[in-house]
Amino acid sequence: MTANTDPSTSGTVHRVVDDVTRRLAERSADTRAAYLERIHAAISEGPARGALGCANLAHGFAACALPEKKVLSGDVTPNVAIVSAYNDMLSAHQPLESYPAVIKAALAEAGGVGQFAGGVPAMCDGVTQGRAGMELSLFSRDVIAMATAVALSHDMFDGALMLGVCDKIVPGLLIGALSFGHLPVAFVPAGPMPSGLPNKDKARVRQEFAQGKVGRKELLQAESAAYHSPGTCTFYGTANSNQMLMEVMGLHLPGASFEQPGTPLREALTAEAGRRVLANTALGENHTPVGEQIDERAIVNAVVALLATGGSTNHTLHLVAIARAAGIQLTWDDFAALSEVVPLLARMYPNGSADVNRFHEVGGMAYLIGTLLDAGLLHEDVRTVFGEGLGAYRQTPRLEGKSLTWCDGPKESADTTVLRSVEEPFAADGGLRMLSGNLGRAVIKVSAVAPERHVVEAPARVFADQSELLAAFSAGELTGDFVAVVRFQGPRANGMPELHKLTPQLGVLQDQGQKVALVTDGRMSGASGKVPAAIHVSPEAEAGGPLALVRDGDPIRLDAVEGTLEVLADLEGREAARPSVDSSFGTGRELFAAMRGAVGPAETGAGVFGL
Repeated sequence: MTANTDPSTSGTVHRVVDDVTRRLAERSADTRAAYLERIHAAISEGPARGALGCANLAHGFAACALPEKKVLSGDVTPNVAIVSAYNDMLSAHQPLESYPAVIKAALAEAGGVGQFAGGVPAMCDGVTQGRAGMELSLFSRDVIAMATAVALSHDMFDGALMLGVCDKIVPGLLIGALSFGHLPVAFVPAGPMPSGLPNKDKARVRQEFAQGKVGRKELLQAESAAYHSPGTCTFYGTANSNQMLMEVMGLHLPGASFEQPGTPLREALTAEAGRRVLANTALGENHTPVGEQIDERAIVNAVVALLATGGSTNHTLHLVAIARAAGIQLTWDDFAALSEVVPLLARMYPNGSADVNRFHEVGGMAYLIGTLLDAGLLHEDVRTVFGEGLGAYRQTPRLEGKSLTWCDGPKESADTTVLRSVEEPFAADGGLRMLSGNLGRAVIKVSAVAPERHVVEAPARVFADQSELLAAFSAGELTGDFVAVVRFQGPRANGMPELHKLTPQLGVLQDQGQKVALVTDGRMSGASGKVPAAIHVSPEAEAGGPLALVRDGDPIRLDAVEGTLEVLADLEGREAARPSVDSSFGTGRELFAAMRGAVGPAETGAGVFGL
């Protein structure tokens, strides 16, 4: 192998970034070496299908047109798998319907073949918020990873294209692809929908509905004006954090993340992704196995970019799970160390008023990557689907006639209320912090939380699930200052649902002058914002964590400044509570019992694979 798999860094990288990368490489030495050995053993000299028997191969191309059968019968032409999360209920994935035909045509023109290898499920967290289906959401990531592996398991393919956008879908596709790390892989996004009702106006109507000031008709009108067409939701939640991460990890083409659906440029980028993967196969000019590409440097770059943009807290789970799929032992301590030196450079809702379309307009990924590289906060010496070095991602794509080209990206932000340089950041850190104390370890995102609310000390109000808290709110029982403890929401208990539906109610109470906070072993949406929330508490209550011992009235101190989460009461001798809500049946949950039994803790990515 001629690939550079040494994660050592250059002298231009920030000292802390360099230290974290080196510690990560040292910690991962054995598991990373074992992973690389496996994927190198899987690389074939010719097309992967060359090892198939004649009957196997005949099955593999039986449905192909005669010209494709002819080339697939030989041992020269690469065959690229297309794995898609298309469905037409999910707005972000509806545009993917037409992509396979575009990709297949581009591959054929470039001398390759493309086959639709398989589809993976794609659920919408926006639809399932506050519903029983949300308890399947996190587990769907690992189901998607397994479905991706099934799609690639036929030994027919020399590369792969992953078509997906939203919350658990992209991490699942990447985890699955990394189990076939000997193949080159590119991700193909759909882009955000055009901007609709501003996100702050939508949030205001939600709070008014929670207060009874407007009815369901007005709320639905607002929601429909915000979410109104094909494409990704425009707030900076997990879906758009996914797109940002795929670009900074070199799995998207430069500038591909936030180009809207249905434009000539979007179609050109989709076709080019196919051509690039073809060139990156073992039969091409620039062999780039995804398992080599996603190394310690790429993982650190992902964490840095997440912090710099105030991205979704869900990625404190997903990035850990992705790293483990590549033999890399990323920890929350790595996030914490990097958070101390990575400033906040972007303000997108819920951390600001702008949406991702505005971010893209004023400089977007090209400017963000450029300023982080200039400050030594990203590793430049990485491999990407576009070639060697992250510096190429300072460029932006454009069409010259029908030809796709790249030009130098902006040197300045066009709107410093949305995007800034490292020299003039919005804040000294990205606002994603780790908490620890006698309640365990947790994550908090404070980039949208007012500084005066970074420390909350108040009596606990304990709830078994979010419906109990909502009922207490409706009954007017949530008076005075309090810390809402919503427990038995971890992966082992019920699949770790997002509790974003609590945000309007808690926001109302906070706006009325009460000090409120949330402590939970569940998750919050990437769109959650202004209420301080210690989430992903680990160990979870179901696994014997201290949250199971907390009672109403126990003083709790959440201190995002000092990084502590404490119950100021003696828990010695208390009997642990048990779940009062049965999450075992209904909406398919009975089918996921094995996953609830096998899942690991939040700190290791809440995965079921034992990686």
